Order: sequence, then C-alpha cells, then structure tokens
Amino acid sequence: MQDFVNENGLTFSNINDSVGEVFARFDVPYQPAWVFIAKDRIVTTRIGVLSDLELEAELNRLASN
Repeated sequence: MQDFVNENGLTFSNINDSVGEVFARFDVPYQPAWVFIAKDRIVTTRIGVLSDLELEAELNRLASN
C-alpha cells in the first residue's frame, strides 16, 4: 500500500488496515474506498475511484455542513 501512495504522490492521509478493523467499522469491502465523516458524525462511505471533481464535491459538501 505504501508503494502505491508513494508512486502516485498521494498527499492525503491513508491508513494501513491489515487486520481489517477499520474497514469493518465502516463497511469497506475493498480498496479503493473513501470514508467521509462530517462534523455531525454522519459517515458517508464511497467505494471505488473518485475523480478529482467527485472528491472536490464531497469535500465541499463536508465544508458546508
């Protein structure tokens, strides 16, 4: 996983959940996956690749809450 992060120059936080504890908590069946947690603790899980525009839209949605 760290090789992928390094090769793609990812600058946002990534976790290594080798035992699957966090994945299970947020119902993530596989990578890539995104878990967005709003200020009001509402969790949105998105499975699959997000385009830059989709990611920006999710972040803007969280920022406006």
